[in-house]
Amino acid sequence: MTFGETLDLLRSFHRKAPFLFLNGNTFASIGRELTIALTGDLSAGRKREFMSAVGHYIAGVLDREPMAQIIASLCESVSFQPGTPVKTMRGSLQGQILRLLEDGRVVWQPYDTAAELIAMPESLVREAK
Repeated sequence: MTFGETLDLLRSFHRKAPFLFLNGNTFASIGRELTIALTGDLSAGRKREFMSAVGHYIAGVLDREPMAQIIASLCESVSFQPGTPVKTMRGSLQGQILRLLEDGRVVWQPYDTAAELIAMPESLVREAK
């Protein structure tokens, strides 16, 4: 059974919650715990977002395709270059990488602003243009 099939099964169990004494959150918790076990090499921030997407999918708040897109973007290797379009994990800010610092951090600029922000690359995701 694949991870996706497991999540689909947990979601189907969640939908049967009225017959299981409304314990649907149990199934979302199981999905989040599976996520922790499978994402050992991701940063804490990416792991937290991965768990959130899985929990929302199982609870029926998020459809499968958007969940799969979120997971794919979070698992993507972080290798930015100046000019790379990026957004914050939650998508609240979008911009582009200006330069890479020697310590591994990146300097990026949100669109429509003169501000330059410094971030760990793990806190940003590549934005498809």
